[in-house]
Amino acid sequence: MAVNLWGRSFLTLKDFTKEELEQILYQAEKLKIDHYAGKDEPLLQGKTIAVLFEKPSTRTRISFASAIWQLGAFPLILETTNMQLMRGETVPDTAKVMGRYVDAIVARVFAQKTLEELSKNSGVPVINALSDYSHPCQIMGDLQTIKEKKGELKGLRFAYLGDGNNVANSIIFGGTKLGMHVAIGSPKGFEPIDEVVSYGRKFAESSGGSLLITNNATEAVKDADVVYTDVWASMGKEAEHEKRVQVMMPYQINDGILKHAKKDVIVMHCLPAHRNEEITDSVLDGKHSVVVDQAENRLHAQKAILSLLVR
Repeated sequence: MAVNLWGRSFLTLKDFTKEELEQILYQAEKLKIDHYAGKDEPLLQGKTIAVLFEKPSTRTRISFASAIWQLGAFPLILETTNMQLMRGETVPDTAKVMGRYVDAIVARVFAQKTLEELSKNSGVPVINALSDYSHPCQIMGDLQTIKEKKGELKGLRFAYLGDGNNVANSIIFGGTKLGMHVAIGSPKGFEPIDEVVSYGRKFAESSGGSLLITNNATEAVKDADVVYTDVWASMGKEAEHEKRVQVMMPYQINDGILKHAKKDVIVMHCLPAHRNEEITDSVLDGKHSVVVDQAENRLHAQKAILSLLVR
């Protein structure tokens, strides 16, 4: 039975039930089939969706603009550098006015608090296109990709190597809610925060999945169906790049580490990649890589989220 998500914000996967996440994945699959059949429906005809950027973007900007247009709505692309926010206007004041003009706000921001303030004050759905805490739209596209390649999600082994960042957090939330066996391999001091781990263990207990946090990269990828990584220094942490490269190198996804995963493992990266740092050319361009399909599915997953949340 379909669940009703109208009017809700999409800030983090921990706020959605297993059934609600499955509904989004079902909708994404349907909309992708319709798109390739030339049957895009203008489900948001006449709507205006603001897409707000504090951070640079390639895939998020293009995929959301295309998704909104394909749904029949107008994508209003905004840069905070060209708004009164840069002259001291508060996020709540901005949100209260934006909510009178647009039907939803998509925002790619530095701080999760910004999204929470937008959602609290705008009166319209706010969709997290990336924050320091969470990257839920990315992971919904990733889960759609895994389901396409593997046929199911429940029971699969999903390994992530690298910094315990916003992507790792969302993998934990989404994977454990859907019954996957999630393993995070990070250097000491770079593990996901305790709050996220606590939620993940709770979700895994309910779904029949599991969560492993380890400093051993080989242990994390053992018998994995999916191996995933992200850049070692996210936006805002570039000054730590050299230090992080030294610490993270044992967590690089290369041909050697993949030998510990299943023979039919798929390799994922949310992109952009720093080639031959967190992932080697031979893997990123190799037979196990699904990164281009993964990037495409951002479009379809985001169409699903928008079509289910926007009134």
